[in-house]
Amino acid sequence: MRKFLNLLKKEIKELITLQLVISLLFTVTLFYFIGSIVQSEVKKIEEKRGIYVLNLDDSQESKILLDGLSHAGFEVNILDEENKDKAIEYAKNSDINLLIVIPEGFGQAASEFQFKDIEAYSFIRSFSMGGSVNAAVVDQVISQINEIISNNFLKANFPDLNPEDIKNPIQSKGFVVVKDVVAEGSASEVSSIVYSQSIFIPVILMMVIVFSSQMVLSAMAMEKQDKTLETLLTVPVSRKQIAIAKMVASGLVGLLSAVIYMLGFRYYMNGLMGDITTSNQLNDLIQRLGLQYTSADYALLGISIFFAILCALGLTIILGVMVENLKSAQTMILPLTFLVMLPYFISMFSDINSLSLPIRVLVMLIPFSHPFIASQNILLRNYDVVFYGIAYMLVVFVILIFICGRIFSTDKVLTMKLRFGKKNLLDR
Repeated sequence: MRKFLNLLKKEIKELITLQLVISLLFTVTLFYFIGSIVQSEVKKIEEKRGIYVLNLDDSQESKILLDGLSHAGFEVNILDEENKDKAIEYAKNSDINLLIVIPEGFGQAASEFQFKDIEAYSFIRSFSMGGSVNAAVVDQVISQINEIISNNFLKANFPDLNPEDIKNPIQSKGFVVVKDVVAEGSASEVSSIVYSQSIFIPVILMMVIVFSSQMVLSAMAMEKQDKTLETLLTVPVSRKQIAIAKMVASGLVGLLSAVIYMLGFRYYMNGLMGDITTSNQLNDLIQRLGLQYTSADYALLGISIFFAILCALGLTIILGVMVENLKSAQTMILPLTFLVMLPYFISMFSDINSLSLPIRVLVMLIPFSHPFIASQNILLRNYDVVFYGIAYMLVVFVILIFICGRIFSTDKVLTMKLRFGKKNLLDR
């Protein structure tokens, strides 16, 4: 056991290099930096909308309209220009994104319920997040104007009735059902919250598996290139222990990388999603439905992720045996990347259960699919699916250990090469 622990320490020291530490720190810093920028942009978007208005009518109806826009949350700024052309020229030379022109005779036409068109000028100064959202404010303003005018008309003609009851005589209440729990609320809001909580799991897992596998392949390529693998095989330690030590060390380093990536990506998602979870009413709805991760849930999800990493690294070591040098290691990672990307994109854009049976079976046979499935099934309390996935990955991991042990127990570990020539055969 002592020899195995010493071998494990040696493998971990070889994997945790200065380049790895710098890479992880750089990734966390990058995620935090991007998240901070996005969060600042989101806050700018959520600030009170500023619109500039040229009121050429100056009637009671136009003043009521401007008051209504102020009450709707818009910051109304009145321009003191003689005509529309001068107002547009002034807006061009100023930091104005939206100009509304109320035409002359608007009030007279409104009193007869024959409205003149209001002109809206959007000044697109950039194609950033803020710039694109500012252009969409026009629709909000026009919609609010229509709301104000229709409400005023209905109040004038039907003073005893609520305008909302006239325009929307049928109201509905939404209910969300999860398992045996029924709660009043919006299904779309619940789905967006749950999606935002679980979306980072597939992203992190994909990044960690690809990164860790590349790290292991590079390490094994260096060992074969520098002939240190031959020296290691002469040490009086079981070759199966050598293979297991490499897998466990890679798994531990991969798990550490997963935690660091998860923290960094959490910064990014917090900035991207903004304050989407700050609504107390929505938080209460999520709690009543039980759509929150508990400590035990996080532990179960961590186990699933850890076994997926072990399976990936077991397959990586088998591929690493056939690596000749660092150049060939870059090519050898492609099959594993494909196996990770397939369930990643499926889990991002589709429900695995909605796929046809042959495709669903094919996806479920890929061990890396199960953590993607587990992240949502844990929230839905479908623990059987999660446990079956962990058990399947454990079986795959044992098989991979057996294969690695058989390879390392012979001289094939030094002679196996994968060459793509005319015959495309496995040289031994």
